[in-house]
Amino acid sequence: MESSSSGTTSSTIQTSSGSEESLMEQRKRKRMLSNRESARRSRMKKQKLLDDLTAQVNHLKKENTKIVTSVSITTQHYLTVEAENSVLRAQLDELNHRLQSLNDIIEFLDSNNMGMCSNPLVGLECDDFFVNQMNMSYMMNQPLMASSDALMY
Repeated sequence: MESSSSGTTSSTIQTSSGSEESLMEQRKRKRMLSNRESARRSRMKKQKLLDDLTAQVNHLKKENTKIVTSVSITTQHYLTVEAENSVLRAQLDELNHRLQSLNDIIEFLDSNNMGMCSNPLVGLECDDFFVNQMNMSYMMNQPLMASSDALMY
């Protein structure tokens, strides 16, 4: 009997050992599937991140192009306004110079007329040609020209 009980134990051990191997094999397959699924999810996550970053790069490139265009247009406007300012400054200087020349002429004429008109012994009437406003507007619209004789060195 002893041998039969020991034969049963040995077949039980073999059966249990077969079950354990089967269980281990099943766990191993389950782990492999789990690892494959995890790797697939990881690849998908990386691909999504790559796609998102690519989309962001494209968006930033478009935005950068818009900004560069805007800066270029603004620079062009600035240069145009700066050129206009330069012309206006030159015109201002020219008009100031003309005004100063006209004021000098008026001062000269006033000083000459005052001398002649203020002396009662001379008996000349004051010529109000340069003092009359109508005549002044005529003179303001005339160009200032020097004769060629006045420019001799």
